[in-house]
Amino acid sequence: MNTTAPGRLADHGTPLQHSFRLHRIGARLQAAADPLPQPTGTEVLLRVQACGVCHSDLHLADGFFDLGGGLKLDLAKGMPLPLALGHEIAGEVLAAGPQADGALPGQRRVAYPWIGCDACPACRRGVEQFCDRPRALGVTRQGGFSTHVMVPHPRYLFDHGSLPQNFAATLACSGLTAFSALGKAAPITQHEPLLIIGAGGVGQAAIAIARALFCVGPVVADIDPSKRDAALAAGASDAVDPQDKELRRRLLKQTDGGFAAVIDFVGMPATAEFGLSTLRKGGKLIVVGLFGGSLSVALPTLPLRGVNVVGSYVGSLTEMDQLMALARSGVVTPTHIETRPLADAQAALDDLRAGRIRGRAVLLP
Repeated sequence: MNTTAPGRLADHGTPLQHSFRLHRIGARLQAAADPLPQPTGTEVLLRVQACGVCHSDLHLADGFFDLGGGLKLDLAKGMPLPLALGHEIAGEVLAAGPQADGALPGQRRVAYPWIGCDACPACRRGVEQFCDRPRALGVTRQGGFSTHVMVPHPRYLFDHGSLPQNFAATLACSGLTAFSALGKAAPITQHEPLLIIGAGGVGQAAIAIARALFCVGPVVADIDPSKRDAALAAGASDAVDPQDKELRRRLLKQTDGGFAAVIDFVGMPATAEFGLSTLRKGGKLIVVGLFGGSLSVALPTLPLRGVNVVGSYVGSLTEMDQLMALARSGVVTPTHIETRPLADAQAALDDLRAGRIRGRAVLLP
């Protein structure tokens, strides 16, 4: 591997990009150095200045989602290996193609990573995150575990103003995912209470955004005492242990029959079942997490209780625009972020898998 520092020229005079890539499913990331690509057409080349580490990166490294019952959703088919993971990307415009209107060198931008084909029904409806032929950064295109990343069009780049790069990067996934889920849970008031399950990076972002948008601190459930403490520090009105056998009865009493909405940021059978059991009649369970498994539901209880089970996957380009406006105005503020050098990409994944990261880890190339 060429060890020339990012931004310098190799001995043969070719600019290089340095990255940490997944070469095969289930393997550890490997360092790589390649000639720096040059943007054409509407493409924009970013010099990556911060990239968040997400639980989805673990699923991609493993190559599947657990569907329960021994079934798996294969992710490897759409992944161009070797692949630089990382989809929470903030950086500086280094160069732009001749049709990349408005993209100028030196601009500091956050990349919307959930890029579609721009032609299918989902893309035409403005929900590119559901495209069947995605060009998602760090998923089906090279991502931000790198010194540089290519973005196909300037419309996917958002000005983050004076926000710190390490916080701005997290808005592209953890912030956007939380914002979109909260929109599905609204209205949220003292009389329409919200329960959040899971106080990891996305859960903490949701707490902060809920406080900012609705002036109400949600109740948060997590089995980890340190994450419950972090949830309280982020603005939760209460932080509870879902393993407490008396908890459900107590919550139903405190909320006068249950929560109007529950957002499950974990997405495993036990958390979804707990969420459903704490809903009031007519309430909504919004499943966001991708931990895996399957959910068994007594079907008559759905119409009899009038509950809704809703899936929420990241967010749209329009929601990203709305979130960035709120963040630039200071309405959305960061929760706990720990920064690490790009060379620690694999260690960050290992720590995330082991539950040793509080909030969000962000790589700084």
